[in-house]
Amino acid sequence: MAKDESFDVVSEVNLQEVDNAFQQARKELLQRYDLKDSKAELVFDKAAKRFTLSAPSEFVAQQVIDMLNTKLVHRKVDLKSLRWSEPQAASGMTVRLFGEMVEGISKELAAKISKQIRDQKLKKVKVQVEGEKLRVFSSSRDELQQVIGFLKEQDYGQPLQFTNYR
Repeated sequence: MAKDESFDVVSEVNLQEVDNAFQQARKELLQRYDLKDSKAELVFDKAAKRFTLSAPSEFVAQQVIDMLNTKLVHRKVDLKSLRWSEPQAASGMTVRLFGEMVEGISKELAAKISKQIRDQKLKKVKVQVEGEKLRVFSSSRDELQQVIGFLKEQDYGQPLQFTNYR
């Protein structure tokens, strides 16, 4: 019997690139003429994978988010991996927003992806959930390529990567 080929479906973010983008955005926030004296502040907690943004208005907050998004895109970080909260009123007539980095595949999403792969009716494909990733097996590399193509067409609200293709 032929040995099964496999690959993993994961959702990961390179935190070093996120931190680099944050450092660039913070530096630009201090130097940019329209934001320099705005009292906007951007903080990144690398351990918690969380941004905290304080700004005098929602308009300024959106400008800072756009600036950070630009830096993230330049560093090839998918913007789907960053989810911002709704603006909350803070002290001193300011607004506060929190941005969470999304990593890992939740059990609900893993079940949804697994079901969609099975619904493709590819005979030799098997899916196994392993914590925050999925492993897809098949004896046919062509079927694995079809699964990867199918998953790339779908939108799950977070980026997916395909690793350990063997």
